[in-house]
Amino acid sequence: MMKRAAFLAAIAACAALALNALADKPASASGEAKAKPKVMTIKGEIVDTGCYLGHGAKGEKHKECATKCVAGGMPIGLLTANGKLYLLTPNHDSADAYNQCKDLVASMVEVTGTVMERSGMMGLDVTDVKAADAVAK
Repeated sequence: MMKRAAFLAAIAACAALALNALADKPASASGEAKAKPKVMTIKGEIVDTGCYLGHGAKGEKHKECATKCVAGGMPIGLLTANGKLYLLTPNHDSADAYNQCKDLVASMVEVTGTVMERSGMMGLDVTDVKAADAVAK
C-alpha cells in the first residue's frame, strides 16, 4: 500500500511539473508564429489615454484638459478613424518624435514607428510624427 501511494505521488508530481513547463513555454516554442515587428505610418488623433478610456474625451473641445493631463504624465495614444487605439511609446534611441506628439494632443497626425502587440494591446514605438495638415501640403 505504501509503495502504491509513493508511486501515485511521483506520477502526480511529474504531471504537475509537465503542466507547469507547458504553461511557461514561450509563444515561439509552442508553435505560435511570432509576428515580425513592422514599421508603419498611421494617421489618427493623439489622445490622452486616461480621459479617452474613461469617458471618450477627444477632439478640439478636449484639448485644454488633454494638454494638462499629458503634462501631468498621462500616457498618450493614437486613435485611428476606425476606432483602433495605439499606445504611443518613446523610441529608446530618440524620444524627440514622441515628445512632439505630446505637443500635438487633440490634433490629427501621421505617426511612423514600429507596431507592437502584447496581450491584446496595440502599441506604436514612435520614430516620426507630422501634423496631418503639414502632410496634405
